Amino acid sequence: MSSTRAAPAPPSRRPAPERGRRRADDRRLTWRNRLYRFDMRYMPYLMIAPFFLLFLVFGLFPLLFNAVVSLRNYRLDDPTLPYWAGFENFSRLVADEDFWNALYNTFGIFLLSTVPQLLLALLVASLLNRRLRAQTWWRVGVLLPYVTPIVASTLVFSVFFSRDFGMANWVLGLFGIGGADDPIDWRADKTHAWIAIATMVNWKWIGYNALLYLAAMQSIPRDVYEAAAIDGAGQWKQLWRITVPMIQPVVLFTVILSTIGGLQLFTEPMLFDPNAQAATGGPNGEWQTIAQLIYKVGWRDLNLGYAAAMSWALFLIILVVAGLNYLLTNRLSGGRR
Repeated sequence: MSSTRAAPAPPSRRPAPERGRRRADDRRLTWRNRLYRFDMRYMPYLMIAPFFLLFLVFGLFPLLFNAVVSLRNYRLDDPTLPYWAGFENFSRLVADEDFWNALYNTFGIFLLSTVPQLLLALLVASLLNRRLRAQTWWRVGVLLPYVTPIVASTLVFSVFFSRDFGMANWVLGLFGIGGADDPIDWRADKTHAWIAIATMVNWKWIGYNALLYLAAMQSIPRDVYEAAAIDGAGQWKQLWRITVPMIQPVVLFTVILSTIGGLQLFTEPMLFDPNAQAATGGPNGEWQTIAQLIYKVGWRDLNLGYAAAMSWALFLIILVVAGLNYLLTNRLSGGRR
């Protein structure tokens, strides 16, 4: 008896419309995969590209061009000078009394404004972090000086610190300081001018820094303060032993930001002078800052090459001071170097 093997049945073929749909689904899936891959790999770079393009045009290029100008004899009133000056503009800074006077004024105003500003901002933030009535109103209120135009506030403070009719002398007279017979001339010497300008800076920036500290404080768990209170720590000790170390990154940020802004101070001392266009910072440069001197040398004396050298010197000074402040604040707040 012969056995016959059954032939295998031919594979069933799908109808043509179904095969077409499957190919379309495969193409759609491939396109989605490519789009997903593009989104994951390249989209972040496209999103941040506008910042870098703007930085190249308005940040890096002016910085490099300013470096080139600092090595040139770039005077708008005398184009016949030799093109290159080398490091002559920088060596001139060493013997320039106006530069050292402006540097001295800048650091004096910087210390009188930055240190009290950050300490008071920390205290204000600590108060706002408690349970208060009309809490939102107080938080918005401390920010009002920051949103006030700096020119408007500086002009008001210029009148406030007037010698004969200023309210600053009137308030001090209530405490037996100065008075109508012997009013303080806030523009007569360095100390009083520095105090007046530092007051303008502190008034404007205390609230801004306080809100930064407040936002960081609200991320600290309440259990930490409750445990400290049980151990007998008061409000003052909690502030310096718990709050400040736990908001250390924000403290470092405000220190560096205040350092940069304080050493670039321009508007307040500029408008504090009745003869603001001269940019001399008083009759004898009592409160002239480096930023004012750069403006005076560049746009009043028309010596852009020397002004560019001053700008680079200020840039290097800010880097050094900001780095020292970072290390000092990091150590004082309990951080590691």
